[in-house]
Amino acid sequence: MKLSLLPKSVALYTRYHQHTISTRPVFGSPSSSSSWSSSSSPYDVANAILSSKTPRQALEIFDIESKRVHPKRNPELYSAVLHVLAGAKLFLKAKCLMKEFIEELHKFSEPRGASHLVFNALSRVESSRFSPEVFGVLIVVLCEMGHVDEAVWVYQTIGGLPSLRSCNAILDGLVKKGRFDSIWEVYREMGSRGLCPDVITYGVLIDGCCRKGDLLQALEVFDEMREKGIEATVVIFTTVIHGLCNQGKMLEAESVFRKMEEAGVFPNLYTYNSLMDGYCKLGNLKQAVVLYHQLLGHGLKPNVVTFGILINALSKLGELVAARNFFVHMVKFGVVPNVFVYNHLIKSYLGAEKLSEVKELTLEMKKYGISPDVFTYSILIKGLCSLGRVGEADDLLQSMRRDRVVVNTVTYNSLIDGYCSEGNMEKALELLSEMTEIGIEPNMITFSTLIDGYCKLGNMEAALSFNQEMLSERLLPDVIAYTALIDGHCKDGNMKEAFRLEKEMLEAGLSPNVITVSCLIDGLCKDGKTSQAIELFLEKTRAGYTISETNAMSPNLVMYTALIHGLCREGQIFKATKFFSDMRCCGLQPDVLTYIVMLQGHFQSKHIIDVMMLHSDIIKMGLMSNALVRQILATGYREIGYLRSVFNLSSDQTEI
Repeated sequence: MKLSLLPKSVALYTRYHQHTISTRPVFGSPSSSSSWSSSSSPYDVANAILSSKTPRQALEIFDIESKRVHPKRNPELYSAVLHVLAGAKLFLKAKCLMKEFIEELHKFSEPRGASHLVFNALSRVESSRFSPEVFGVLIVVLCEMGHVDEAVWVYQTIGGLPSLRSCNAILDGLVKKGRFDSIWEVYREMGSRGLCPDVITYGVLIDGCCRKGDLLQALEVFDEMREKGIEATVVIFTTVIHGLCNQGKMLEAESVFRKMEEAGVFPNLYTYNSLMDGYCKLGNLKQAVVLYHQLLGHGLKPNVVTFGILINALSKLGELVAARNFFVHMVKFGVVPNVFVYNHLIKSYLGAEKLSEVKELTLEMKKYGISPDVFTYSILIKGLCSLGRVGEADDLLQSMRRDRVVVNTVTYNSLIDGYCSEGNMEKALELLSEMTEIGIEPNMITFSTLIDGYCKLGNMEAALSFNQEMLSERLLPDVIAYTALIDGHCKDGNMKEAFRLEKEMLEAGLSPNVITVSCLIDGLCKDGKTSQAIELFLEKTRAGYTISETNAMSPNLVMYTALIHGLCREGQIFKATKFFSDMRCCGLQPDVLTYIVMLQGHFQSKHIIDVMMLHSDIIKMGLMSNALVRQILATGYREIGYLRSVFNLSSDQTEI
């Protein structure tokens, strides 16, 4: 921003044109004369600024002359007035002008070059108005503009140690750039030159430690500061609390919170938000709500972050009514909801398949003038695809293009997954082609999704082709990709290749998950190798041992159903019944397929009592409405001559 002309500047400007300033040149000038007229050189003008009686006069001359001469052609003009302002301790005005100077030079030079030009211009001043403080102003401004490397270069070049304010600015700039090791070099140099750190210094150091994740060092610095008698501010206390909460160390965070109260430092809203967020991340919503009421009791007004934390936590727990209530409270407090809050609510309502509420929320967003962002669209697209409404999800993609919302990989991956789940690989490939055309590179999830889609269709040739392309892009398969290929080979009856891939997966340092093992067990059972399937099941799940003792995986419904089916197919109904019982003991509830497999096994072995027990269980579970279950029961009863049971089934059907 330009500094405005001060009163009477025109008169002063005229007076300076009419008189000769009797002082020696302070910049190397082609002329030894220091008189100033309308045709005076930039050096004469700079001398006039430096010879002015007050900073006010210097600014008046500068403000008039700067309109005539560009700073790139006349850096001396800026340099002169900056020295005057810095020497007079008018640092705020000096900072504004320094920033303007640098920004003008940036139009013609990259940051490092511009910084060198400014530094050299400032260094050439030889007047009694020369002020070393000007280099401190330069360092502060460069740090505020994000040019930390240039600020460090100035810091190292000036030789002497700048002011504490400048050192703090460098420390803060290094922290924001994530250069945590460098801050300690500057800090040690400050100490070696006798510069005593203040509360701002310690605040920056603690912030750096917390950002790095080194909370132990953050607490050490915190204690060192207090030992030196420097009282911590609310910002420092909150920085430590925030760092501890981010790592889930709530006991330690509460301890610092108590120290804060003991020191008579009143917590601010950010303090409470940090604690609430920490508790919510650990699932302790009750304590978060207690803190919410506590901040209200202390007269603090919650902001959109406060409500966002609570609504997000409640939404994840499925407490949609409570989340919506806090949303209403937010409006009552005059806090306008942001897209972040809406995204969490939309995601939760989609998960609960409450599409009418989702539509209501999107309309509310428009009412408040909040535009959906890429995350909103991605949530909606993924949610609709999971509900099988892929066409609607595709329409949203078109809306994103119309609204000029930048589409990302996540958006495309969700829609590709939706089409793959439908078996519409042609449309999935169209989207793949489209995303590459607009410069979005497919990632591991993209390839894994396509591989899985082709494997489910039994097209192993296409799946392996995408696997090869993925490798050519130097993307190593993840557990999902390996599992998809293993499942495909299992369904194809190629168990040798499936186990080869499992071995390759282990050699790559990837651990098969419960789905991988389920695929292998199911493949072995379908291949008639039920004994090997049982051996693999016992090896991976360590049945009979506690999971915590062996780090083994918990068996799932797919594993048990596959084994039960394999054993029933082989006529080993007693072993199948044992696995069925074990499954119930593990807390797994049989689904329709499991009941059908067991019914067929017992009917085949003519175990009528077991059939009736299963029939009773099916009624209790509310599965009698399934047509296939009723058909199997009717056929089985008819074959073994239990016609009355068939008649009862028919009567039940009539009632239904």
